[in-house]
Amino acid sequence: MHNGNCVSINLSSCIRLWRTPFRISTVFTIIFENQGRAKVLSDPYFLSLKERGYFMSNYHAVSHPSQPNYIALVSGSTNGCRSDFSIDIGANSIVDLLEAKGLTWKAYNEGFPGNCFTESYSDRYVRKHNPFMSFNNIRNDPKRCANIVSADELKVDEQTGTLPNYILFTPDMDNDGHDTGVPYSSAWLKEFLEPKLANPVYANTLFHITYDEDGYDTLTNNIYSLFLGKGILAKGVVDNTWYTHYSALATVEELFGLGSLGKGDATTRKIPLICNSTRPSFHSLYKLISDE
Repeated sequence: MHNGNCVSINLSSCIRLWRTPFRISTVFTIIFENQGRAKVLSDPYFLSLKERGYFMSNYHAVSHPSQPNYIALVSGSTNGCRSDFSIDIGANSIVDLLEAKGLTWKAYNEGFPGNCFTESYSDRYVRKHNPFMSFNNIRNDPKRCANIVSADELKVDEQTGTLPNYILFTPDMDNDGHDTGVPYSSAWLKEFLEPKLANPVYANTLFHITYDEDGYDTLTNNIYSLFLGKGILAKGVVDNTWYTHYSALATVEELFGLGSLGKGDATTRKIPLICNSTRPSFHSLYKLISDE
């Protein structure tokens, strides 16, 4: 245990993983819309995932409304974004860190028309949920912008075994629950996620299932967020440590050895759930536990 938080991690599990040829090769983030943690946990499927993953009960969005949270999750800052209107940002993101290390990325968006479509919406697709389109050094670079694709391309990448190292998957306005609610998004997620958890192509994938913000129904913007995947040390454990979207970004950065963007990701607490076969990925919480 650490500082009264409900975290109990078996370090020997990580040691066993180091001795096996295992490494997380892909981080796959799926973002849902506008619900507080308690309401999401009232759904049976979302509750069942809590028992199968590493659940962060004290995970928080960083702002309202939606768009600043998407931007924060990939860049360590809201970068001055305070609304859902289209914004052009002259800053770096996790894309810059990934590419500097020779790692690959894609943003899969349901309903995205393709061809670096920059308008604010198209049918059930909205730009405000597609954060990479806001960054000038992505939107204005045809090669980079080609990595922002329709969700339909995911099937092709699965079949060809060419999943990128970093995936940001954005359901449309129905499937993310924005216009429909938790039961609808839960049914969609079950149909979408379960085949992937059973598919060998995802064997080394860490899934991050999160909401962007609450529905203005909590005082602290407390949202549902969890990790699923083979590299998690402790499944079914509830971690009550305070985390934010910056924590998730910093954890991915450490997983891939990216360094940081020097913003909120540089000072936040990392999430202690990952170990690699090539090097111990012990975050500060691991070190405190192992010293006790």
